[in-house]
Amino acid sequence: MDTTTALFYVFSAVLLFAAFRVITARSPVHSALFLVLAFFNASCLWMLLQAEFLAISLVLVYVGAVMVLFLFVVMMLDINVDALRQGFWKHAPVAGIVGVVIALEMAWVLQRGFNLPEAKPLTVAGAPVGAGVPNTKLLGMEMYSTYLFPLEVAAVILLVAIVAAIALTLRRRKDSRYLNPSLQVRAKKADRLRIVKMDPVREQPSVAADAADTATKGQQA
Repeated sequence: MDTTTALFYVFSAVLLFAAFRVITARSPVHSALFLVLAFFNASCLWMLLQAEFLAISLVLVYVGAVMVLFLFVVMMLDINVDALRQGFWKHAPVAGIVGVVIALEMAWVLQRGFNLPEAKPLTVAGAPVGAGVPNTKLLGMEMYSTYLFPLEVAAVILLVAIVAAIALTLRRRKDSRYLNPSLQVRAKKADRLRIVKMDPVREQPSVAADAADTATKGQQA
């Protein structure tokens, strides 16, 4: 067994363990951290396949952006884990059967993928691409030529998902105070200062007598 094969088995074992802990960890934060570990090991497998661009993209995009967003959302939502885990073991057999079926289907698809015919040389706009072109450039050329329409559809779906996430998490708290800039701009002088006219109030006799007594006592003193 060479070094590459040994590293493949090590990264694969850690990846499977991390993926299993993602769905079995009791804390959502721990599940997100195990998912980060799974992404790191998947990127290492991409490196073994000499797909450096995909490996770096997996680390930068998923670990650096998506998982940080997941952690923030999990911490802000304050999810009641005990309520979510009620009835977990009751549905565990059905979930296990479905998981085994999905695993068998994936194994069947992957087994057929290893028996593909010899691949044709990559061509862009009818012209063959040389073997000396880096895989990053080849991926960009293939993505923005052959798969341009699916890429645009995926971008629109992600945009809709972002808007939907913002709309679902946007709440107005009753105990928070905030300013409305539009109302501030539309404010007029009459809204800021209001002059109230009041009728003159005559001084009561008792008050006047008390004031006179106080003045007299002051003079005598």
